[in-house]
Amino acid sequence: MIVWVIIGAVLLAVVVAVMVTAAGRNRRPPDDIASFRRQIDALSPEARRQTSDRMKPAEPAPSGDDGVDDS
Repeated sequence: MIVWVIIGAVLLAVVVAVMVTAAGRNRRPPDDIASFRRQIDALSPEARRQTSDRMKPAEPAPSGDDGVDDS
C-alpha cells in the first residue's frame, strides 16, 4: 500500500516538473519597447516629459561636413 503512494507521488512530481518546464519553454522574451512604454505610461506627465526629452535623438550634423580633413 505504501509503495503505491510513493509511486503515485513520484509520478505526480514528474508530471508537474514536465508541465513547468514546458510552460517555461514556450514563453517569449519580454519586449523591451513594450516594457519601456509601460514604464513611461506609469510616470506623471512632468516626469514623462523629462524622459522623452532625454530620449530624443541629437541634432544631425550639418550637411557637407563629415568631419574628415581633406587637406
